[in-house]
This record gives sequence, structure tokens and C-alpha cells, in this order.
Amino acid sequence: MAGQSRKWMILVATIWIQAFTGTNFDFSAYSSELKAVLGVSQVQLNYLATASDLGKALGWSSGLALMYLPLWMVMFLAAAMGLIGYGVQWLVIRNIIALPYFVVFLLCLLAGCSICWFNTVCFVLCIKNFPGTRPLALALTVSFNGVSAALYNLAAKSLNPSSTSLYLLLNAFIPLFTSIAALIPILCQPPLDPLSPDAVKREQLTFLKLNLLAIITGLYLLFLHSSNASTAGFLFIGAIFLLILPLGIPGIIYARDWFKRTIYKSFQFEGSGFMLVNADDLELHKELLSRENSVASGLIYTVNGEDSVRGISRQNTRASEGCSCDTVIGQDRLVMLGEEHKAKMLVSRIDFWLYYLAYFCGGTIGLVYSNNLGQIAQSLGQSSMTSRLITMYSSFSFFGRLLSATPDFIRTKFYFARTGWLVIALLPTPIAFFLLAATGTEMALQAGTALIGLSSGFIFAAAVSITSELFGPNSVGVNHNILITNIPVGSLVYGFLAATYYDSNADSRPGLLTDSVVCMGRKCYFLTFVWWACISILGLASSLILFLRTRLAYDRFERNRLSTILG
Repeated sequence: MAGQSRKWMILVATIWIQAFTGTNFDFSAYSSELKAVLGVSQVQLNYLATASDLGKALGWSSGLALMYLPLWMVMFLAAAMGLIGYGVQWLVIRNIIALPYFVVFLLCLLAGCSICWFNTVCFVLCIKNFPGTRPLALALTVSFNGVSAALYNLAAKSLNPSSTSLYLLLNAFIPLFTSIAALIPILCQPPLDPLSPDAVKREQLTFLKLNLLAIITGLYLLFLHSSNASTAGFLFIGAIFLLILPLGIPGIIYARDWFKRTIYKSFQFEGSGFMLVNADDLELHKELLSRENSVASGLIYTVNGEDSVRGISRQNTRASEGCSCDTVIGQDRLVMLGEEHKAKMLVSRIDFWLYYLAYFCGGTIGLVYSNNLGQIAQSLGQSSMTSRLITMYSSFSFFGRLLSATPDFIRTKFYFARTGWLVIALLPTPIAFFLLAATGTEMALQAGTALIGLSSGFIFAAAVSITSELFGPNSVGVNHNILITNIPVGSLVYGFLAATYYDSNADSRPGLLTDSVVCMGRKCYFLTFVWWACISILGLASSLILFLRTRLAYDRFERNRLSTILG
């Protein structure tokens, strides 16, 4: 009972960590000033953004560290990397010290690596403490990573609304303070006890309530903002209160269990002559519910059956190859969800590369857009809107991440393959880029930013579950790190495309600190938006083909789940 309360405290601590460690999302807030101080071009600035994203390619290092170090130490090492990476950049941007461009690049890389290490700590905490409701725990906690920029925006405005370099100082210290606050729950992790089916149902209900509270938090950060320091400070305190509010859950759980153990139990009639449920039937019912929960989590384990599953897949492939109209859809398609894929097998599957391309041309391009928000707003004469746009992208990314849990909540009423949800999630991205290319108005800029944030947020959060379902839960750590190598690649390619076009239309203008190359007008990003829209359509097409190739496997999985429930 006390253990159940403590694990909810761990969930709240994980929410705190995610909420304050998405420090890469506020890069646009200080990128223009950093560019001016260093005296670099837009292409060179893009390399700094790429360095931060490149930390995701080093995600394996956090898993290696966890093999030899306790979880809390890995968390503080992540905080130390962020403290050095962002703290020294703050000294540079304040002209306290001078460093060559390459050293600043390494500092951005170190800061990006710290974010990846924090994410790994959060994934481990969720998987270890919520085995029965793992997708819900991951979706909820990962969602709060998307709201980081909005929180940092409020914090910066409350301290000094005119300073953009303040973001770097906050990025350096707030994750460290958050790690200290989360230390006690992490050190007091309860032993892992198997849960009854009823307990799993209660957890699902609790997660539903937490998601409703998260929606309130997101709406609060989206609609309540101010450039006034005192008002922003008051709003920031309110946001902290909303993040602390879930701490009441452990107390509620403890009180509920105490009530059942003492008050409710005293009203039960023991020893009566009535037997409403046969004991054998009750045990069978519990077994069926347990099987339901294991299947509903999307995991299919094969014991001495891997070769047979692969044989079925190959047999289905040969059958589908006989039909010329089904060559693309049927070739080497997945037949069963949850088959474990080692790295070598993973990269040989067509489905993986379709999935990789969908992510590369969808979520990643949205992240690159957020990195360029500062220059986009500046080029359109909307520099004063930069912090507002960052908050909007952050908040809608948060809502998109929350929506990624929708398939798990509504699957009893409406079932749709998760790869189909991926197609729907990718739809807003090309619409947003064509809208941005068509007009440079303030309303179009806000609407496009909201759509891109919503789409990319859903993709970021849903990716872990999709990877687990398609390519096996036991290999998800390695496979997901292979998947997200597209982020630094996309950051480099898309950012270079945007920066090259920006510099080709720019003029040399005297800045406040140094001469910098600045581009003004719609011409700066018009062709970039058109290219990004076309690329995102390619990602949409890739996700649609992936859905058509995997929907039979999802349908078969759902039929097996329902037949298991019905006995």
C-alpha cells in the first residue's frame, strides 16, 4: 500500500524532470543574440542547433552508464552536463569569456546529450514502476517535455523580460534544482509487486484524471501569458502549483486503501450462507483479465517460436508477391506485432525504413521549424512575437503528446491501428507549411506554428509505442535510438537548406553587438516553406504505405485480444 503511494510520487517526480529538461525547445529565444555575439552566419548557427540535436545520436551512452551507475547518479550527471553546456554558453553570450566557434559547438553537443540522459532516466522510471500501464505512463510524462519552453518563457519574463540570454542561465540551473527535488522519490522506489487486474483498471482511471489535469496545465500556459515581470511571476507560481498538485495522488491512494481496509471491511458479512461467485470461476476470470492486460499492452513474446513467426511472414510475402497490384504493400510485410527485431534484422525491413522516413519527414521537420522560429519571426518583422510563438509551439506540442494516449483510452469503443493514427497526425504539417508560404501574416504564423507543434508532438510521443509494437518490446531501447538518428540528420539537412536560402537573401546590417547577416521579408523563408511542405507530403505518403502494410497485423492482434477476453 505504501509502495503504491510511493510509485505515484515517482511518476510526479518524472513529470517534473520532463517538464524542466526540454531545454532544446527554447533555442529560438536566444539564437539571434548568440548569432550576433559569435558573428556567425545562419548556416553556422544551424550547425549549433544540429549539435544540440546530435546529442540524441549519443543516446546509447546513457544506457551504458545505467549498466554501471545507479539511476540517481545518472540523473545528476545529466544535470552536470547541462550546467556546463548551458552555463558556459551564458558566459559567452554575456561577453564574460570568449571562446572559438568549435568550443561553443561542443558545448551545444554536451547540452543536447544531457537532455537525452534525462529522457532515459524517465523512461526507466516509468517502465520499472508501471509495467501494467506503461504506454499511459510514458505518454503522460513525455508530454510534459513539450511544455518546457512555455515554463521557461514564464520564468524568464518574471525575472527580466528584456533579456534573452537569461534562458541559458535558466537552462543551466533549473534542471539541477529539479533533480534535487526528485531525488528522494527516486531513492525510495518501492519493490515491484504484481498488480491484480482490478488494480490495473484503477491505475488506468488515475491516468485519465492525470491527463485531464495535464490538459488544464497546458491551457493555462497557452492562454495566460504576460510581458510584465510581476504578472509573469504570478503566472509562473500558478504553473508550479499545477505541477505540484498531482502530489496529492499518493495521499488519496493511501486514504482510499485505509478506508477499504478498516471502514469498508467492517461492513462485510463474513461466514454467510450465500456464495454469489464460484471460486473456480473467479480464478478463471482473473486469469482472463490478466491475459487481457498483457495483450493490451501490445506485447507478444515468442518462446522458441521466433523462427515460426518469421516463417509465416516469409510465406505471406511469397503469397502476396503473386499479385502484381500488391507488390509494394505485400512485400516482406509484418504479420504479427511484437516480433523481436535485432538491429541487423531491423534495418533489413521495409517497414522500418517507411517508418524512419515518416518520422524524418514529419516530427523532425517540425523540430527544425521550432529551432528557426526566432529568425522566422524576425524576418517577418514580428520579433516581439518570438516568445509568444515559442510558447504556442510548446503548448500545442504538449497537447499533441497528450493526444498520443488517445488510442489506449478509447480502444474498447473504437479501435484503429496506431500506424493509422500516425497518418492522421502527419496531415497538419504540409497544410501548415503551405499556409506559411502563402501568407506572412501574424495570424498565419500563429496558426502554422500551432499545427506544426500539434503534429510533431503527437509523433514524438507515439514513436516509442509504435517502435515497441512493430519491432518488439524487448529491443525497443536499441531500436528507438536507431530510429531517432534521423533527428540530427534532419536537423542538419533541413536546417542547412533553410540557412542557405536565408543567407542568399540576406543583407549585412549593423547589430547591437556586432555586424550580423540579417534577412528581412517573406523572401527569406518562402522557398524553404515550400520545400518543407513537399518533404512533409513525402512523409505522409510513407506513413500511409506503412499503415496499409501493417493494418492486417494490427487487426489480427485485436481479434486475438478480443477472443482472449471472451474466452
